Amino acid sequence: MPTGKLLTVRSAADVFLDSFASPSTARSYGIAVGRAAERLGEARPLASVLDDEIGEALELLWGAAAVNTWNARRAAVLSWLSWCGDRGFDGPAVPAWAKRRTVPDSNTPARSRIAIDRLIGRREIHLRERTLWWMLYETAARAEEILSVNIEDLDLPGRCGSVRANSARQDFVLETVHWGAGTASLLSRLLTGRTRGPVFVTHRRAGPGKLVNPRDICPDTELTRLSYGRARALLDEHTSVSGPGTGWDLHEWRHSSLSHLGEAGASLSELKAKSRHRSIQNVRRYFKSAPEAISGAAGPLASGDGH
Repeated sequence: MPTGKLLTVRSAADVFLDSFASPSTARSYGIAVGRAAERLGEARPLASVLDDEIGEALELLWGAAAVNTWNARRAAVLSWLSWCGDRGFDGPAVPAWAKRRTVPDSNTPARSRIAIDRLIGRREIHLRERTLWWMLYETAARAEEILSVNIEDLDLPGRCGSVRANSARQDFVLETVHWGAGTASLLSRLLTGRTRGPVFVTHRRAGPGKLVNPRDICPDTELTRLSYGRARALLDEHTSVSGPGTGWDLHEWRHSSLSHLGEAGASLSELKAKSRHRSIQNVRRYFKSAPEAISGAAGPLASGDGH
């Protein structure tokens, strides 16, 4: 049995799943562990996998899934890696920012506009992060969509751009998102001297021998695209109050944006258009009927003679 740095991702998954006496339990855990192993690269040494890569794999595979699905898959991967660590195998852990989720409901609080303005206005935070956060808030787009945008996808004068949205019918479809003056101002500063490549890039080049999609590299600077995991860790770093994993999540920008639009009186159709949800039911939680609108709607129902 290979040990330590010689243990591959695939062999680590196999020996973990083989440890279960119940075939049904092994199959249940195998769904999450098997897909995670494929995403990470089965032939890689387990010791070469970083914590953030585990988090990114979870997000890419189940980030958009139901809360219970996310929690179940995360728990399975956590058990796998903990099992390996307990037996002395070198390997990663589930990062603090890829935390267990609570079931959302209509009473889930959104971040206040004051808190958002205060965070984005902090000058010690890098321009890249402040631009990303403001863009997420003003577009109400999913974080993975905005992080995947290239400069060529932007219409800067029109304050809009094309994002690659997931589709049940194909790999992705192009959809348009719109932003306001805050994002426009920050973008113009962030993109100074650059006309192509990823909008949001890291501060380093790809390591030697690492295969990277040409779309994910800035052709002028050779800097690589900022990953979801790194973006989420940076947000957590700047907002945590009780240690890693206690800060804001990237999806909270979208939730806060739609909540504020609903509070401002946006209609269901306007909320659906902004969020680009397929079903009106998915945005109903953000809809808030103004008291005067409800009062006015009773007019057509009133009889003319008072009976």
